[in-house]
Formats: sequence, C-alpha cells, structure tokens
Amino acid sequence: MTKKKHEERETEEKAEAESMPTEANPESAEREALIQQLKDAEAKVVEYKDGWARSQAEFQNYRKRLERDNELTYLNMKGEIVKKILPALDDLERALQNRPAEDAWANGVELIARKLQNILESENVKRIEAKGALFDPNFHEAISHEPAEETESGHVIDVVQNGYMLGERVIRPALVRVAQ
Repeated sequence: MTKKKHEERETEEKAEAESMPTEANPESAEREALIQQLKDAEAKVVEYKDGWARSQAEFQNYRKRLERDNELTYLNMKGEIVKKILPALDDLERALQNRPAEDAWANGVELIARKLQNILESENVKRIEAKGALFDPNFHEAISHEPAEETESGHVIDVVQNGYMLGERVIRPALVRVAQ
C-alpha cells in the first residue's frame, strides 16, 4: 500500500471514529484496537521489506567485491609467476645476441625463446617498446643519462633490459639509457 493511500485511509478512519460515539457502540473500541493492530502490522511489513531489500543489495555488493578481489588475486599471482620467468627469457635473448652465425644449436635456442615469448603473449603479457620513445617513469627506469646527438633530450637511446606489462599493469619496467 502506498504511503498516500495509507494516509487517506487513516484520515477516513479517524473521521468515521469521531462520528460514532464510543460509549454508544461497544464494538467501536474493539474495532479501534483491530485497526491499530492492522496499522502496526503494516508498519512492520514495510520495515521488514526495507530490511530485506537492504540485505539483498548488501549481498549483491559483497558478491561483486568478492569477484573483483578474486580476479585481482589471480592477476597478482599470474604477474608473480611471469616475473620469475622473465630472467630466463632475458638470458636466452642475451645468448641469441652473441650467437655464432648459422649454428644449429643457436637456432634451437632461438626457437625456445620464441616459444616462451608466444606463451607470454598468449597470457596477455606484452613487451614495453621503449627504444626511441619519450621517457615515461611509469614504464621505464633510467639507468643513465647520456649525451646523444641523434636523439632528442628525454627520449630513450637504448634498452638495457626489456620491460613487460600484464594487461594494463606494468610487471617490470624497462631499464633504459636516456638522452640528455
């Protein structure tokens, strides 16, 4: 029952009660008591319904928060595992930079490095492209500032160690040399 209808009903009941003398009609007192019980019951219904709706909303919020927390925990764990794998990938890449030309063994190492890189990409881990980019402390960690005529000041000259991102989150910043 809406609040407006409830108020109209109360007004009608008061007018009816005033028009009937209580002493002349003994049923009137009993009727008044029943009307009061009904009003109390309706108030409790509204109160319980509001409490139930609040509980439902709180439960929905709890469930959403739990899902967010689980997803964040999953991403954090995934990031920690990837951090442990990255040094091995770095070593493979360094080994490939100094490999002898057309060595079958070195070609096998290159294949392993590519497979590892593909696995990381399939898990939404991406390399931060830094060479030539403007230095950004959110993605890069400067290990030196050097004068460079061919590169603008504040831009990355060289990447010493690749940085990686998991989705939109930086797992490891790129170690870079920056032009002065």
